Parts: sequence; C-alpha cells; structure tokens
Amino acid sequence: MKKLMVLVTVAGLLAVAIAVNAQTKTAEPAKSAAPAKAATPAATTLKGELVDTGCYIGHDAKGEKHVGCATKCIAAGMPMGVLTADGKLYLITRDHEITDPYEQAKTMAGSMVEATGVVAERGGMRSIDLTGIKLAAK
Repeated sequence: MKKLMVLVTVAGLLAVAIAVNAQTKTAEPAKSAAPAKAATPAATTLKGELVDTGCYIGHDAKGEKHVGCATKCIAAGMPMGVLTADGKLYLITRDHEITDPYEQAKTMAGSMVEATGVVAERGGMRSIDLTGIKLAAK
C-alpha cells in the first residue's frame, strides 16, 4: 500500500511539472529575429590621484608621502582608485577586452592621472572601467 501511495504521489508531481513546463513555454514572448543592440555607454575621463583604496579609505593616506606604500600595496593586489579634486573616489576596474591600461595604472601610484573609461555607480560605489590612462599634465 505504501508503494502504491508513493507511486501515485510521484506520478501526480510529474503531471504537474509537465503542465507547468508546457504553460511556461507558451507564455514566453516571441523573440525577434534581430536582437536589439544595447546602447554603448559613453567613455569619461577623470582627473585625479591614483590611490590604493585600502590605505586611502582606512586612514586617508595619499600624496607624495604615501607613494612607496601605495606602490607596494597595489603590487600586492590592493584595489586602485582615482581620487578626484572634489573628493570623489572611483574604484578602477579592469576592462574585459582592453587590459593594458589597468596594468599601466599599477605603476602610477600617487601620481596625478587622466583615467578614461565607462563610469558607473551602484549602491553608493563609484567605478571606472578603465580603457585608457596617462599621467596628467601639470
């Protein structure tokens, strides 16, 4: 009797699953032949000091006195950021296709830079997906 009850229960669950699956497939909207292209976000150039985020956020370390420490921290994997003149910090993220600027940035700790890329903000965090970087003109 137990086996019969288990068999009936499994068969019932299977029938419900098949019905839900069939209904889901018919409820999906028709897909167009050509997928819509998403608008490419515009690149922005930020000017500011390249800082290691750990020391800057942790104890406001920046400037010429901190170059040695920032260089070591970045080389050890500490995330980098651009600190703009108005005090906004942008986390530097590595672009998936253009990786050279990110590697170049690692050698610019404590320098004033012009960082180019797509700027974004989510949950209070600002970032720049780096596509170019150079030392800023003095």
